[in-house]
Amino acid sequence: MSISDESRNKMISYLEKIRYIKSDSVKNAFLKVDRSNFIPQNLKDEAYKDVPLPIGWGQTISAPSMIALMLEVSQLKYGIKVLEIGTGSGYNAALIAEICGEENVVTIERIPEVYQFGMENLKRVGYNVKIVLGDGTKGFEEDAPYDRIIATAAAPEIPKSWKDQLKEGGMIIAPVGKERYYQELLVLKKNRDGTFDTNKYGGCIFVPLVGEDGWKEL
Repeated sequence: MSISDESRNKMISYLEKIRYIKSDSVKNAFLKVDRSNFIPQNLKDEAYKDVPLPIGWGQTISAPSMIALMLEVSQLKYGIKVLEIGTGSGYNAALIAEICGEENVVTIERIPEVYQFGMENLKRVGYNVKIVLGDGTKGFEEDAPYDRIIATAAAPEIPKSWKDQLKEGGMIIAPVGKERYYQELLVLKKNRDGTFDTNKYGGCIFVPLVGEDGWKEL
C-alpha cells in the first residue's frame, strides 16, 4: 500500500467515525478517487488532511468532511442526473461520477483557468464528464432538467434558474448566505406544485458564487 493509499484510508476511517461518511456509495467513491490528483503539485503531501486547500485563481478544494457531508445529504445514486455548479479542481465531479455514472454528470465553471485545470485533471484520470465554461448562477439550460443541482460556491440566495431547471422531487444542495464568510448548507426539495421544502445542515464557509444571479465580480 502506498503512503497516499494509507493516508486516504485513514481519512476515510476518520470521516466514518465522525459520521460524515455514512453510505457505502460515498465511501466507495472516496476510496476510488485520489484527491492528490486534483491539487497543485506543491500540495500533494496535504491531500489527505481534512482541510480546504488552495488551487489557484482565488479558488479552493473543499475539506473532505464538507464534501462527504454534501454528497450524503444529496442522496445520490446511480442514474440520476446531476448539475454541479463550480467545477474547481474536478475532485467533486469525479466523486459524483463514481456514484451516479459519468454520463449523468454536468459541471460548470466560470473562470477559464480553473475550467482548464479541472478539465485536465478529470481527463488525466479518466473521467469523461461534461464540463462547461460559463456562468453557473444561470444553471445550464441545455441539459435540464436535473435530479440534483449541487453548488460548491456560496450563493447569496438560490437562483431562480436552478429552481426552474430542477425536476419535480429533485434537490438543490448549496451553501447560502448574505455574509461572505459565513453561510448555511441548505437542501431544497422541489414539490409537485413547484414549491420547495428546505432543510438546513449547519454553518459553513465557501468561496463566493460569482455571476449574474450571484455575487458580483470581486
